[in-house]
Amino acid sequence: MDVRHQSAVGGAAWADLLRSLKDGAVSELRGTAKLKTVGARAYWYDRYRLANRVIDRYLGEDSEDLRERLSRQRDIAAAAKRAERTRARLMRILRAEGYLMADAGTGQAIAALAKAGVFRLGGTLVGTQAFRCYEGELGVQIGFDQAAMTDDIASFERLSLVLEDRVETPLAEAFSDLKFEPVPSLEGAKVWRWRQTERQTLIEFLTPSFDDAEGIRDLPALGVSAQSLHFLNYLIAEPIQVPFLYRSGVLVQIPRPERFAIHKLIVADRRRGGPDELKSRKDRAQAAFLVEVLCEERAEDLAEAYGVALANGPAWRQRIAASLDRLPETKARLESLAP
Repeated sequence: MDVRHQSAVGGAAWADLLRSLKDGAVSELRGTAKLKTVGARAYWYDRYRLANRVIDRYLGEDSEDLRERLSRQRDIAAAAKRAERTRARLMRILRAEGYLMADAGTGQAIAALAKAGVFRLGGTLVGTQAFRCYEGELGVQIGFDQAAMTDDIASFERLSLVLEDRVETPLAEAFSDLKFEPVPSLEGAKVWRWRQTERQTLIEFLTPSFDDAEGIRDLPALGVSAQSLHFLNYLIAEPIQVPFLYRSGVLVQIPRPERFAIHKLIVADRRRGGPDELKSRKDRAQAAFLVEVLCEERAEDLAEAYGVALANGPAWRQRIAASLDRLPETKARLESLAP
């Protein structure tokens, strides 16, 4: 496989855009930043008063990066308008350098989800739209056909209990404004898929299954339901923030690329045969591409993610081995990482 790297100009623009979007996430602080400890972890909230109520709006888990940005919040807010123009300029550079840009329907949906607080509350973009974002994260060019693929959002169903927050706007309301309609399901009132009537963009909400069965679960923090799936908790553990390339950029969360690659090997075997065979082949192609890149760029991270997956039990090892039997070069690369 011929892996082509992005230019230094594009890499610098991507890094600058990510930095600006992260700054922008703290530019609209309404009150005072407060730190809360929940169990062994600490979280930052924007505490402000609304009428006779005190609101705690979730900002993110405590980290050196977030603390540094909060310390510069006043300066960041003062420069917000200039930053918007800067982000538009950076997007023009990325477009000129050939980065994959979102189509209007997908971009509108992702921007609406971000505005409603989905990614701030821990939602993670998965599927092909996340894969496209690895162009900037890994500094490589992706040439796969992206047509007719589904955009997925994954989120832990326990989110509302841990973060004690709600989205800014109910997602059903946000989707209605963009002419999204719920897709009926066998579960009746539980809606986990939404389709845009004009562009046929499909959004699916997923969540990890910690039970033997995979069913529909409520996500109270987001105001929607989600299809629960096995193996998904591995995929969305410790997600990363990246720019989503639409208009002047949208800050989203995606899985770590090494976990995305190994998870694709698992789901490729689950989809093998029958009507999902095409998706299975695309899963294997994406896994092979990422494994090749990561073996060169982040071999230690890939080795760790591979080891964690294998240690999760025979069902995991069986799925991965079945996919690797169809990808001999990928299998050899992963085996070369063994200590």
